[in-house]
Amino acid sequence: MSKVLSALSVSVDGYITGHNPGPGHGLGDGGMLFDWYFAGDVPSQVMDGFKLSEPSAQLFDTLASRVGASLAGRNTYDDSEGFGGGSPHPTASLVVLTHRPVPEASDRQTIVTTGIEDAVAAAKAQAGDKDVALMGGGVVTEALKAGLVDELVLHQVPILLGRGRPYFQELPEHIQLRLIEAVPAAGVTHLHYEVQR
Repeated sequence: MSKVLSALSVSVDGYITGHNPGPGHGLGDGGMLFDWYFAGDVPSQVMDGFKLSEPSAQLFDTLASRVGASLAGRNTYDDSEGFGGGSPHPTASLVVLTHRPVPEASDRQTIVTTGIEDAVAAAKAQAGDKDVALMGGGVVTEALKAGLVDELVLHQVPILLGRGRPYFQELPEHIQLRLIEAVPAAGVTHLHYEVQR
């Protein structure tokens, strides 16, 4: 059965972008959140160009090989220049949750405007027997509120950014997590949690 997960790079103080993210600026000054993608000599078997440390490569490729569809919020979509008409994952389709028209969407992208439940359902339908990867703090928070998230992975980078876009926005109640594994690696600690229901 398909699962819904989020695996994002995050600063120790909880930000997934740096200062001033946006179209034409990407992650703002938060690009160091992804330095661990290139902190080793083990090529990723899923993402071309990534050379990770051994522990990161093993965890990253295991997670990335599970993904059949990605689901991004509008800010993530715009910050990433619409992923060049494709998807952040080389073989997965992309669903974009937005409340505004996306005139540049391609045939590899599905636009959903009717809420998180419909967006997750569309992504699951496209993922088949694989999993759905959530991208963006707003999407992750809305999916958590709706009880739709199975796993969270925080690729925690040892930096305090001070501000930017947070991984999690305001949640209405406590959500219990169970630590599945913690993997220290070059420039990052991978914290893999199961969301308890």
